[in-house]
Amino acid sequence: MGIGTNKWRRADRGAALETYRTIHDAGPSMIDTAESYFSERVVGDCLRTGPTRAVIASKFLPLPGRTSPRRLIRALDGSLARLGLETIDLYYVHYPLPLIDLAIFAEGLVEAVKSGRARAVGVANFNADQMRRIADHLARASIPLAANQVNYSLLRRAAETNGVLDACRELDVALVAYFPLASGRLTQASNSMVTKALLMCLADIARAHDVSISQVALNWLLARDSHVIPIPGATKPDHARANLDALGWRLSETEFDAIDRASAKDET
Repeated sequence: MGIGTNKWRRADRGAALETYRTIHDAGPSMIDTAESYFSERVVGDCLRTGPTRAVIASKFLPLPGRTSPRRLIRALDGSLARLGLETIDLYYVHYPLPLIDLAIFAEGLVEAVKSGRARAVGVANFNADQMRRIADHLARASIPLAANQVNYSLLRRAAETNGVLDACRELDVALVAYFPLASGRLTQASNSMVTKALLMCLADIARAHDVSISQVALNWLLARDSHVIPIPGATKPDHARANLDALGWRLSETEFDAIDRASAKDET
């Protein structure tokens, strides 16, 4: 389980620090940020309070005019400075750019690893073909593609049908699921954007396990495939604790299948 920090730039600094401590004290986890979130400095302030067991991940923002290995390395240096790190655990390319050769980004990622600035590299919002192509470029330098971060939840299951999840299995790449609670739509017992059948199914299972609907939704992702790592956002320690509690139990096959059938009608 990880935590997304795209809202930390607007969060109370004290609450962000307590949220970080909650994640840290729970054991190994992933803290996800990006230069475009403007939350790297907040994460860096948390990291400066002491050693961490968390995997720290950030992302390069590819924009027109920022499409060279040198620009990627320069951006990574900026992220490292804001985070207060010499080496980051995982560094992504935030999304592909149309008409830009993926080899350019691959060269930058290779340099990130070979220079000691990054321990592992990944991509975000890449389709299955783009994943395979950049993985092939990285493999020529004996560097594996570690992760692809995509929008994945009970309400957004495209990764299962567009080949991304299959590619993650084939390449042994982590599928890091952002918006795993569908931007909050899977956190409450009543939501006009979710069908009654799915909400009733989630609520019944939540009652049976004495957990929340959001914990059921996260548990479904964890049970879906061992390659899936959800990174729900949290700006308060109680939110982080609630998310982490999804790790302490498992859906039965019958429960998993019931959610699977109910959510198929909600997929967007």
